[in-house]
Amino acid sequence: MYDTFNKNGFVRNEVFYMKYQQLAASVVMAQKGRIPKLKSYDESLQLIGTGRSAYVFKIQREPIALKVYFPDKVHLAAEEAAIYQKLSPSRYYPTLHDVGANYIVIDYLEGHTLFQCLEHGLFVSEDKIHAINEALNMARTAGLNPSDVHLKNIIITSKQEVKLIDVVRFRQTKTDRQWDDLQNAYFKGYVKSYFPKKIPSFLLHCIAAIYKKIPRYALRKNKTV
Repeated sequence: MYDTFNKNGFVRNEVFYMKYQQLAASVVMAQKGRIPKLKSYDESLQLIGTGRSAYVFKIQREPIALKVYFPDKVHLAAEEAAIYQKLSPSRYYPTLHDVGANYIVIDYLEGHTLFQCLEHGLFVSEDKIHAINEALNMARTAGLNPSDVHLKNIIITSKQEVKLIDVVRFRQTKTDRQWDDLQNAYFKGYVKSYFPKKIPSFLLHCIAAIYKKIPRYALRKNKTV
């Protein structure tokens, strides 16, 4: 095994790079509509998520996640990789292991998103909120503008660590107040004894849909990717 630098200055292990490249190439999509249809992928991959710009897989028997971007979003691979590099090293963000033309490879995080915590009634303590704020301030110190910070992009790991993922929009120039509003909802509602700690997913999605339509939602006028 040997290491080289790619054109972005990223140190990569060539043996692992070839493996990740082959796995990414095995992911076949048919571009129909906003989200392409996933047709096939290598049997060693386990589909764990679908976003607005990519499919995410866990590589079986490895603590590694492979994010393969949609055909019309492949330019985001280099963009998100550069942001992870800018945030590294950090205890609040996954480590970037590799980047290719249409994919990135990062840590697989075992745990629950904040969305899943609400869905399953898992209490989110105040120290986790403070940790999220520290992670966001760290990004700002690095010259980034944290955006698209929502319940599905924040994970509380099995070790009770806070991790933020999907950082591709951390270079947006407009202000995104999603996290400010979520934090306000936490302190003004969630922590109160009368507030339900378990909320059905359909209701959470309804709340999110309504929130996106209200005027103060800063990203409403932004171009999304």
